[in-house]
Amino acid sequence: MLARLLTAVLILIATAVPAVAAELVIALGADVTSIDPHNNNAAPNNSIAEQIFNKLIENDPQQNLKPGLAESWRAIDDLTWEFKLRRGVKFHDGSEFTAADVAYSIERPGIINAPGGFTIYTRSIIDKTIVDPYTIRLKTAAPYPNMPTDMAGLIIVSSKAARGATNADFDSGKATIGTGPWKFVRYAKGDRIELARNDNYWGPKPAWEKVTFRLITSDPSRIAALLAGDVQMIEVVPTADFSKLKSNKDITVFTTVSNRMIHLHLDSNRDKSPFITDKAGKPLDKNPLKDARVRKAISKAINRNAIVERVMEGLAIPAGQLMPEGFFGVSPNLKPETHDPEGAKKLLAEAGYPDGFGLTLHGPNNRYVNDEQIVQAVAQMLTRVGIMTKVEALPFSVYVSRANKVEFSAALLGWGVTTGEATYPLRSLAATYSQAKGLGTWNWGRYSNPQMDALLEQGLATVDNAKREKLLQQATELLINDSGIVPLHYQVNTWAARKGFTYGPRTDERTYAHEVRPAP
Repeated sequence: MLARLLTAVLILIATAVPAVAAELVIALGADVTSIDPHNNNAAPNNSIAEQIFNKLIENDPQQNLKPGLAESWRAIDDLTWEFKLRRGVKFHDGSEFTAADVAYSIERPGIINAPGGFTIYTRSIIDKTIVDPYTIRLKTAAPYPNMPTDMAGLIIVSSKAARGATNADFDSGKATIGTGPWKFVRYAKGDRIELARNDNYWGPKPAWEKVTFRLITSDPSRIAALLAGDVQMIEVVPTADFSKLKSNKDITVFTTVSNRMIHLHLDSNRDKSPFITDKAGKPLDKNPLKDARVRKAISKAINRNAIVERVMEGLAIPAGQLMPEGFFGVSPNLKPETHDPEGAKKLLAEAGYPDGFGLTLHGPNNRYVNDEQIVQAVAQMLTRVGIMTKVEALPFSVYVSRANKVEFSAALLGWGVTTGEATYPLRSLAATYSQAKGLGTWNWGRYSNPQMDALLEQGLATVDNAKREKLLQQATELLINDSGIVPLHYQVNTWAARKGFTYGPRTDERTYAHEVRPAP
């Protein structure tokens, strides 16, 4: 009897261990608003989509380019790029991946007219030629060295499954047919995303049969889930819990410096701005943010070191430009603005606002690390120099919708550079807004500087990398010296996993389940 009982127990253990090991549960720190890979060009959405789908060119953890669905690429003349595609790649429904899917994926962001800004990767393409099922050529109107980095930002969908599909079709799984390491199982908005391993994946197979991404945007709840063992890994470790987790023998913490810049957009275009008043709360007929001296005063009023040390608890780096050191296009001449409240007051007086004015600063409360606390800290600093600042913090889904409609006077945004070079933030955040050109899609302040635009356009058409980088540096210097945007800090990316799991931290913040491995 005892022998039979022991045998039964051993059988139960043998069958239970693989079942537990077969599933991975990860808690995400930001909401995923859609599974449609061309809907909203935001990191949480992209991170999930890039696990179900693939791109022609992928990024390694340091954002270097590497082959994806394209095995190779080259410029065959000044205006034409050729991509050689992988053979034998299957979509999740068994259909074959071909150049026709690439051609449709390039068209789709413009067809669906989504607000997310994916046309920034496709606007340069004026013609597509399918040479054969595994070769496609993309033609541009002018020399365009950024084509490979653009194709590292555009997800490839099935032309058969995605043609005519809506957001709802992707969110339900009807159109969610990719070539990636994971197959779509279920998306419960605001709660979880369930994926299953694609055993026919063309690349390295995931270690887990199933992954569930739980959307736990509450910091205490995410930490509690990790410590209780309800999840095996979390992203966005709260700064207040970092030291405690790092000293926990059952937890491993992974970190790397991000290229995500947390910054302010200021309404520098409109004559009258909706959330600017006099000190008594009466709307001002004149917008002070149009004056570069006022924008510079705001920058000088902000104590970036204090934000890093007190709000971010050391898990950030003060920012003086679009990206941290080490990325293409970073200017050696730009440093973080020195905290100078007296200098800020002097500039306000010179601009005609010796007594300051009133301002409402908007920001999200569930998207970036300590985002609401950052907005509150900045508001206090501005108030000290005479800009009486109120705060309105909103859930990101509501916030980004209003910000894209340019409803705010001053707004906080975090920008991660998918391509790893300054071209992308210059085009998205600072270029003069143009729907036709796909420029300024995230330029919430509608900043416009023709001289900067000219340098950027010249850089986009310059093939020589040394010359191109110099142009991007000059464009960045014009933007920052004019306070077209106000950089605050770069985040430090953090993950924490239970014992037995390991993850290679990524500068692009992506949390990829297929890169989570059993610890050696």
